[in-house]
This record gives sequence, C-alpha cells and structure tokens, in this order.
Amino acid sequence: MAKVDDIKTITVVGAGTMGHGIAEVAAIAGYKVYLADIKKEILDNALEKIKWSLSKLAEKGVVRESVDSVMARITPIVNLDENGNYTEEFAKALKETDVMIEAIIERLDLKQKLFAFADEHAPEHAILATNTSSLPITEIAAATKRPEKVVGMHFFNPPPLMPLVEIIRGEKTSDETVEVTVALSKKFGKQPVVVKKDVPGFIVNRVLARFLNTGCQLVAKGKATIEEVDATVKYVLGLPMGIFELSDYSGIDVFYYVFTAMKERGFKTTPCPLYEEKYKAKEFGMKSGKGFYTYPAPGKYARPNIPKDLAGKVDPVLVLAPAVNEAAWLLRNDVATKEDIDKAVKLGLGWPKGVLEFADEYGLDKIVEALKKLKEELGLEEMEPDPLLVEKVEKGELGRKTGKGFYEYGEVEEIKKKTIIIRKEKPIAWIILNRPRKYNALSPELLKELGEALDELEDDDDVRVVILKGEGRAFSAGADVTAFTGVTPISIAKFSRRFQELTLKMQFYTKPIIVAIHGYALGGGLEIAMSGDIRIASEDAMLGQPEINLGFIPGAGGTQRLPRLVGRGKAKELIFTGDMIPASEALKIGLVDKVVPPERLDQEARALALKIAEKPPLALMAAKYAIEYGLESNIWAGLSLEAHLFGLLFSTEDVIEGVMAFLEKRKPKFKGK
Repeated sequence: MAKVDDIKTITVVGAGTMGHGIAEVAAIAGYKVYLADIKKEILDNALEKIKWSLSKLAEKGVVRESVDSVMARITPIVNLDENGNYTEEFAKALKETDVMIEAIIERLDLKQKLFAFADEHAPEHAILATNTSSLPITEIAAATKRPEKVVGMHFFNPPPLMPLVEIIRGEKTSDETVEVTVALSKKFGKQPVVVKKDVPGFIVNRVLARFLNTGCQLVAKGKATIEEVDATVKYVLGLPMGIFELSDYSGIDVFYYVFTAMKERGFKTTPCPLYEEKYKAKEFGMKSGKGFYTYPAPGKYARPNIPKDLAGKVDPVLVLAPAVNEAAWLLRNDVATKEDIDKAVKLGLGWPKGVLEFADEYGLDKIVEALKKLKEELGLEEMEPDPLLVEKVEKGELGRKTGKGFYEYGEVEEIKKKTIIIRKEKPIAWIILNRPRKYNALSPELLKELGEALDELEDDDDVRVVILKGEGRAFSAGADVTAFTGVTPISIAKFSRRFQELTLKMQFYTKPIIVAIHGYALGGGLEIAMSGDIRIASEDAMLGQPEINLGFIPGAGGTQRLPRLVGRGKAKELIFTGDMIPASEALKIGLVDKVVPPERLDQEARALALKIAEKPPLALMAAKYAIEYGLESNIWAGLSLEAHLFGLLFSTEDVIEGVMAFLEKRKPKFKGK
C-alpha cells in the first residue's frame, strides 16, 4: 500500500478500554471498522460504550454525523471459538482489511500468535499495527513474513479524546509503512510523533518512568513526603496531577506492569520499592479505594488534599532532572527529534511545556547539578548525566539564560552601565543593581539609571516581564548615605520626591515587575522591592525599614506601601523599631509572596516570569491597573475602571486569538494587539 487514501477497512482486535476507543476513532474518521474480541458479551459492552461516547461527542459538536451513522460502520466479530481457535468470520474480515490495529493484553506470545494469523489472511498490502505500550515491535513482527509492514501505533487513553499517537518503527519497518501510518493517524484527527528506534517504553513511558520513579525514590529515601512532591509538581511545575496522585488515578498496577516490562527489556532503572509494596498489598489507587492516598470507595475518585503551601519544599529541578536526562538520551541516540519528544510529553502527559523546554527554562547546568546530587544522595547509577547534557554545559549552552540550549532563543543581550546591568532574555529582561561592594546601596546615579532602564524596556515590545535583582550578597541595603554629605533639608526633600517618582513608575508600570530578593533589602531597597508586583525572597533574605535608627523615616513610599501590604499595626512596629525580619516572617505577614532556597532564587524568578510572559500583554497591563488604581481609590471607582478595561479588551486581537486557541485546543500566541 503506497497511499493512505487507499485505506478503506480497518480491523481493531481487542474491544477493551483501548480497543473500543480506537474503533470509535476510526469509525468517526469514516472508515469501515471490524471490531474483534473473544466473546460476544465483551463486544456488546464495547458497542454500548462507543454509543455512549459518541452521544457525548455529538452533544459537544465534535461529531457532526448522527450516532447511528457512525455506529453503522462498526461490525463486531467474535474472533475465537470455544476451543481457542481463530474463527472463519475473523479470517474473512482480515481478508478485507487494509490496516489491522491490535489492542489485546500485553502478552508477547498472544500478540505473536495473532500477528502470524493476520499475516496469513490479510492482503499483501495490509499494514499490521500494534497498540502495545511496552513490548518490542520487532519481536511482534518476527511472527510474520512481512516485518516491513509491522508498526507500532500507540494510542493514549481515552483514544477519542487524547490527541497523541506514537508511531514506532521496528527494526525492519519500512519508510513507506511509517509514512502511511503517520498519515492515517492524521486522518484520525490525531497528532503523531515518530519513534525511530524500537526502544522499551518508546518516548512517553520512558520519560514518565524516570519522573515517577524519581519522585517516589525521594519519598522512599526520606528526602521528602508524598504531599511535598505532589504539591511541587502541581503548583510549581504546573502539571495536571502530582506524581502519586497520577499513580493512583491511572493505577499503580498499570505502572508496575509497564515499568517491569521495560526493565526486563533493557531499560536501566532502580525501581522505587513503594510501587512494589503497594502492588503486593493490592493497593492500586482509586480502583481499589486506596493507594498512596485514600478514596471514598473502590472506583470512586475524589481529588486528594495536596496543600499548596507545601509547594517548593522539594526542588522541582530534582524531580524533573532524570526525565530531562532520559529525553537527552532519546535525542542523542536518534530515537526521536527534540520537537517530537516535547510534543509527546505535552500531548501524552498534559505537561504545560515539553521536557526539553523545561530544561532550557531551568538551565542545563542546574539539571546536571541535580543529577549529580541525586546520584550521590540516592545512590542511583542511572542518574549519571547524559553525555549530551554534559557537552552542552561545557559549551555554555545552558538554555534561555544563554540564548541557546536544546532550542535557540536568540542572542542574550547584556548592557552594562555604571551602576546597573540590563540583560535581555526575550521575552523577559533582568535589571541587576550592580554596586556589590556597597551592598547595592542606592545612589542618585543608580536611581537615575534604574529609571532610564525601565523606560527603555517599557518601549521594547519583545520584553514582556521585568525581573529586578541585586548583584553580590544583597538586593539593596538602602540609600547610600555617603552620597548625601552636605545636603540641605530642601535638597533631601527633592531627592525623596524623585525617588518616590521612581517607585510610582514601578507601581504603575505597564509590564509586570518581579523582584528577586536575597541578602539585605533594607530602607530604600525595601521601598523599591515593595513597588514591584511580585516579590520572591531567598531564605537568607533580611528585610526592614531601619531609617528610624538614623534619626529619620522612610522617604520613598515606605510609610505608605508597607501598611498597605502588612497592615497598619505591623507597619508601625517595623518602622518604629527599625528591626529587620527574616524572609520566613516576611512571608507570614505578606511582605513577600514566596520564599525559596538561595540557589533557586533566579530559576524561580525566571520560571514565573516566563509563565507570565505567555499571557496577553494588554490584559496583564489592564489587570495591573485595575488592581493598583482600584486600591488607591474607593470600590465604586475601582469597579468602574474594571468594567471599562474589561470592555476595552474585547476590541483587541488577543481576545480573538485566546478564544480561537481555546476552541481549537491549542496554545494561544498573544501579540499585544
């Protein structure tokens, strides 16, 4: 068979969860479908499920035909007789078949028996595909005389809804077979990725195995709790489910079987003992009523309680790094392209970013450091950094922060002025206070350069979020009092007003400003930090308004912004005493929004900035203005402003793009128009 257009009839063998879903997809696409299984009762149940699914899709407008029209294209066939032999009816159906898709249980002997029978009865041109998730395509193909026409066609559950299909090439699969199978997947309305080599687990399950096993090992070795891992995965990495939550939902037994099969076929791993313990105890997760979490009843799902305040207790890079390492192995061994690896992770696992995109975002140097730490602390040899990762780090290809990692982002532009550094990593930019020997004390020159930098970045359409941080051991220890010798009260009042103008510029800036605080953020340094939109502090940060100790008061908005953030009484206490407080206390009273370990400050700020940068710029500006102006007025004025901005946004191109992307189930590309 040379063309996908020549395919008319598809036979799906196996009417279980995956099989009946694949049959439904094929029928919706307009093909004549034979659905085969060993008993009539199984087929009747499958047809009922297909009919129910079609009715739901029809209600949503996904299926334009009547349910009966689609159902009429599916013919059920019992393929085994009472003696366990294939039936004449099944053989006859195979003679009409252009593509067979097998979806029976994961036993190699049964699959080989089926493929040998199909090889004997299907036309010479017919493609024989397997939906296996763990068995080698090459070994299945060995049972036939047409290994060049045997291919993996791995759907994801549920097939009618999940867009991804992995197309796996066996050792002898022909280019033509792969091309036709890719084209057929597209006819099904799916998005295929090509696995160029027959490796255990293909793409998705290899990456997922590393990810789940690492999270589990961290818990098994006492480095974290189940809830801490899941909170970090959900709320920091932004994945749909935590590692243990997903294990329970999909079935601990399912992962145990798949990962065991992968290990038996050469996948190098040290299985986490917790999975085997749960499996032997028959605590499979939701289906049994208990797994890593407990459920109301067997088969009844209730979302586990995963406290958000535990997010970040585990370094997300530690959990992510082994998955990146596996992706690097796949890429280095030419198993798949980087685009297909990331596409598979996003579509098959629902990740907001591809695994290699995550790596570039956090920094390949940080990934390698995390792998070395895991190898040392957990004693897992498979954590050895892949040579491709090591090579990229040695070349300085660290990801977004250097302009190139697995992907290219354009050259990172760095402009060094007298007192600050501007670094553009489009779509974000950093402004770095650069007087490290003086703890970034604020001089008139620094404030002037900071204001000019903000103006420059505000006019740069390629920059959507600004991060403000300090060089050296502090964010900023406050105003440089040595610059104010010989001043008069009137000159200081002018300086205060100009400083206030800078903080107002930040507060009402048209782009989000994230402030990354480490070391000291005191006096004017804290006043600048309070003028940003979101403050992330490292655990070693100390914050305060110590001006009272020198005989004066905060002069750049501290007496106004501090009470707005922490309340009147707490603000008075901090200003009256001049005491410094640690980041942990600042978080409790609302002075900062997040606290992270010092080594993660930059990566947390970058990750948040990149997440925000994906949003529509005009809507971000409108949201910021509605909040800031609303808080400085009464609720009636604030609500009026919100309504006007809400209405105005509906005239923008970004709203049209957002709605279209939602309907087309794709990621929107906002332009700020």
